[in-house]
Amino acid sequence: MEFMSDLMGKPAAMPPEDAMVQAFYGRDPSYNSGWQSFSGFRQAFGNLFGQPPKAAAGGERPGDYVRLAWIETPLGPMVAGADSQSLRFLEFSDRRAMEAQIDALRSTSGMPIAPGDNHIIKRLQVELGEYFAGTRTEFSVPCSEPGSDFQRSVWKALVDIPYGQTRSYAQIAQALGSPGAARAVGAANGLNRIAIIVPCHRVINADGQPGGYGGGLWRKEALLDLEASVAKGLRPPKSL
Repeated sequence: MEFMSDLMGKPAAMPPEDAMVQAFYGRDPSYNSGWQSFSGFRQAFGNLFGQPPKAAAGGERPGDYVRLAWIETPLGPMVAGADSQSLRFLEFSDRRAMEAQIDALRSTSGMPIAPGDNHIIKRLQVELGEYFAGTRTEFSVPCSEPGSDFQRSVWKALVDIPYGQTRSYAQIAQALGSPGAARAVGAANGLNRIAIIVPCHRVINADGQPGGYGGGLWRKEALLDLEASVAKGLRPPKSL
């Protein structure tokens, strides 16, 4: 994957409001932890994003906003955020402090946020499906992650870790020419907000133990097992 690359294309038209909600949840719009009704969703949307779905959809420059979509995976649902040119967010939906992360996404992107999808998210869905099926080992979805120069260098180093392999925090620090920066590498790794595509799950402790993972240790182990199996020419684990 060419990290921070651009993909030009005309954004899809914004669907009607009810369809937007369906696209976000992929099911009944009343479903979500903490959002127990359609009115509750609308209220939460206003609290998080500053305007209701219909208002967010109709700006002076249609398409110049981040769309959020609910994507089902074998390891549980994920929330993806993408503007018309790049993926900006991908996390498992049960990750802690999700609302704060979405609020940060709005701040760092400088764009309104609205539920729905676009060609970037549709491409992501296809590539994630191939990844979990064991037929894709690299992603081509363009990504954008605002951060400091050091953070961006760490995220680039994550993308460079070959499929089926792992690196320790110290090894990444060494590769970046900062052998004493293992802790700073760990901090930057933890701030990655594009899970799987920018594979922070491939970073482990120096002793070979998996270490932490924002999406849950069991998911990290499942992702590493998947990649190890496929790299050896085996089928993905039956658990997937």
